[in-house]
Amino acid sequence: MRVDFYQLSRDPAELVLPRLAQGTLGAGERMLVVSEDAEQLTRISEALWTRIPESFLANGMAGGEHDARQPILLSHEPQPANGARYLALADGAWRDMENAERVFLLFPPERIDDARATWRMLGSREGVERKYWRQEGGKWLEGPVRQ
Repeated sequence: MRVDFYQLSRDPAELVLPRLAQGTLGAGERMLVVSEDAEQLTRISEALWTRIPESFLANGMAGGEHDARQPILLSHEPQPANGARYLALADGAWRDMENAERVFLLFPPERIDDARATWRMLGSREGVERKYWRQEGGKWLEGPVRQ
């Protein structure tokens, strides 16, 4: 499993997720987006529909009758009813998801201590590849991790 840590310093998760979702769908995968914050999930849904004008990022909230058909499913729980193997943790809180192939952990500056603890915890797991990304201006740069 690959885990990408995205330290959000300029843009909130709802502005970053559309590009990650676009890449996920481009790779032929489905995505589950998880957050405990219902308002954040609503903002993410709106951004997925509108943020990238040339793209159509269909999505739905978990709990509907068509969950299994959603390419991007938004939920409060890491239960991939759409068969997703890609997981985006939009609220910065780590959760395990069975059969996850790739996880995007998006965290704001106030959750850096939690992200560091998650980085260390995942470092002890076999078969986990970790990457750290930071925003610099309008770009994402892979960066060294300072512990």
